[in-house]
Amino acid sequence: MIFKRKFWLKSILALGLVCILVLGNASTAMAARTGGRIGGGSFRAPSRSYSTPRGGSYGGGYSSPGYGYGGGGFGFPFLLPFFGFGGFGGIFSILIFIAIANFLVSSFRNAGVGGDVGYSSSSKVAVAQVKVGLLANARELQPELNRLALTADTSSASGRATVVQEATLALLRHPEYWVYGATESQKADLEAAEAKFNQLALTERSKFSEETLTNVDSVISGAEQKTLGGSSPEGAIQLKEGDSGEYIVATVIVGVTGSLNLPEINSSDDLRQALQQVGSVGSDRLLAVEILWTPQAEGDTLSSDDILEYYPNLKLV
Repeated sequence: MIFKRKFWLKSILALGLVCILVLGNASTAMAARTGGRIGGGSFRAPSRSYSTPRGGSYGGGYSSPGYGYGGGGFGFPFLLPFFGFGGFGGIFSILIFIAIANFLVSSFRNAGVGGDVGYSSSSKVAVAQVKVGLLANARELQPELNRLALTADTSSASGRATVVQEATLALLRHPEYWVYGATESQKADLEAAEAKFNQLALTERSKFSEETLTNVDSVISGAEQKTLGGSSPEGAIQLKEGDSGEYIVATVIVGVTGSLNLPEINSSDDLRQALQQVGSVGSDRLLAVEILWTPQAEGDTLSSDDILEYYPNLKLV
């Protein structure tokens, strides 16, 4: 009887230790996946609109529609002084002039001159992604991204372009800590490009247990726990003495009009080129952006096992 009691007691203790180890490791893994996010923009195609011509009137208030350009107009009063009024020759000249004017205006519009000419749903849009895995020794990177999240204007095109430039610049400043990299780019029509952009963003966000600092279309959350400066900014990884194999992973995803072909990552030079290409996209081409990084919360770490599990497509540089 005593032997059986000891046996069951040892079994219970062993089971308890296993549960503690498993749950402890799971908790650590969850804590290591807090993330930050900066995003904004839209894939909605702006409507093509043209200003209504404001030419003069003819015959008691009739104004010539459809022949205006740039707010002016090729109205009849501009034609009559040159061709007169009355007689077959005058009317025939007017018709010829109107036909020529209509041809010129159509040519201007097709060439993208005048009005609010934007891209349409059939236009081709490029979606590109750059991932960078750095050693956690790059302590300045996370505070830089935190400050960017707290101060960036992501509700305007120029603000989003600045965000991309500043984020890629922050990554370019730490080449000595680059360990991994990966790129992806493709071109598609508007709807397919938007779906691809959302897929890439959701895939990265799903790797976070919690988004602890976000700025999306200039709506900031999680900022109450952050600081903009100081000798030990919050959000920086605090490395424990003797620890190694800890990383930061930052991802930049953009949707742009036209083409954006990124190099495949095989070296640090390829990674540098990809970051420079993405960072140089102008506000006139940039439709949407997502910048994500992990870990974000103070004290969290990203281990080699986390890299292998959640970022298997990263390549050594």
